[in-house]
Amino acid sequence: GSNILIAGFSVASTGPKKLLIRAVGPSLDAFGVSGTLADPKLELYGSAGKLVENDNWDPSVAATFAQIGAFALTAGSRDAVLLVTLPPGNYTAQVSGVGGTTGVALVELYEIP
Repeated sequence: GSNILIAGFSVASTGPKKLLIRAVGPSLDAFGVSGTLADPKLELYGSAGKLVENDNWDPSVAATFAQIGAFALTAGSRDAVLLVTLPPGNYTAQVSGVGGTTGVALVELYEIP
């Protein structure tokens, strides 16, 4: 669709890297951002096409946020999060609104040590 946010990135290493990828919409309200994307869907693509997607984050990954210094997401929010291990290559993280909705969203990418 025409209302999509695409963030491209490369994993340039000799081996796989563990990454946290977030599509933050509703949790931005706590920072005074208005017009946020109420329900972002995050899709990860590589050279072979779509690899994985997430619509609503799982609270079990919250401990990882603190480990890497990422701000906490609002409990029960519809933000989207992927915790993946990727081999070297080029990727895109694509964010869209569930049901074709639009709004402000933030894409974040963190390497997990």
